[in-house]
Amino acid sequence: ADAGAQRDRVVPTAEWLQKWAAGKTGFHNERGHPLLQKNLDVLLNGRSGLRIFFPLCGKAVEMKWLADMGHHVVGAEVSEQALKEFFAEQGLPYREEPVPGIAGAKVLQSLSGNISLYCCSIYDLSSAVVGKFDGVWDRGALVAVNPRDRQRYASLMISLMEKNSSYLLVTVLYDPNKHKGPPFYVPESEIRSLFG
Repeated sequence: ADAGAQRDRVVPTAEWLQKWAAGKTGFHNERGHPLLQKNLDVLLNGRSGLRIFFPLCGKAVEMKWLADMGHHVVGAEVSEQALKEFFAEQGLPYREEPVPGIAGAKVLQSLSGNISLYCCSIYDLSSAVVGKFDGVWDRGALVAVNPRDRQRYASLMISLMEKNSSYLLVTVLYDPNKHKGPPFYVPESEIRSLFG
């Protein structure tokens, strides 16, 4: 199938914030994603104490799960509500601080220091702000970014990865002419051209 029907679709930030405000978050998985559990060894590759990035993290329960294993988790999400719900639902105290150099951005960090969630546009981030990562869990980010922004998104992700990092990516297969997205259809050929 050709993703051409979705190519020009744009979901503005306000629409994502409205989904969170209205509780229309069918993309949130309260028990964690089975594909991460199944492929955890691919992400970790026998390593401990990793820095793992969750792009467009929402309130993914896997962030606490990986932090509890001793990893440092960093997420990025435009919805402050989602981030505050994460800390509340996981029973984690946190502190809020502004992010130097990014107007209006803040980082919500667990008091233990092993979970740092950035509330801002993902495109405001860089390795100078968040560092580099040993692993990325992209369970709904590439399929959520506007199709016209995919190259920008992939370039950012690549710039945030350490040399030997692992990138787990979940996509969806369907006829893009029958669903306007998101999640958007991203053909395997495009994934290969984006990430090499």
